[in-house]
Amino acid sequence: MIRSELVQLLVQENPGLSVREVEKIVSIFFDEIVGRLSEDGRVELRGFGAFSTRARDARLGRNPRTGESVEVDAKRVPYFKPGKEMRVRLNM
Repeated sequence: MIRSELVQLLVQENPGLSVREVEKIVSIFFDEIVGRLSEDGRVELRGFGAFSTRARDARLGRNPRTGESVEVDAKRVPYFKPGKEMRVRLNM
């Protein structure tokens, strides 16, 4: 599912809200998750899962096109851990 499909589904399920209002709600929701993660925080949605970040060390990588060695800087990457309820529903 992509963002626009999510917006359309929410509009169908909430006829009292306009498309513009739903788009704003979805944007705020995602912006808050990204903002919290950028502050090195954690976002937990009960029954769904938890978003956090993990540190990746600097390393020596390889350019797949040329085979040349390339330095890859240290960075933080997003990580998602599904909740118990999601795991159970996926494995039914």
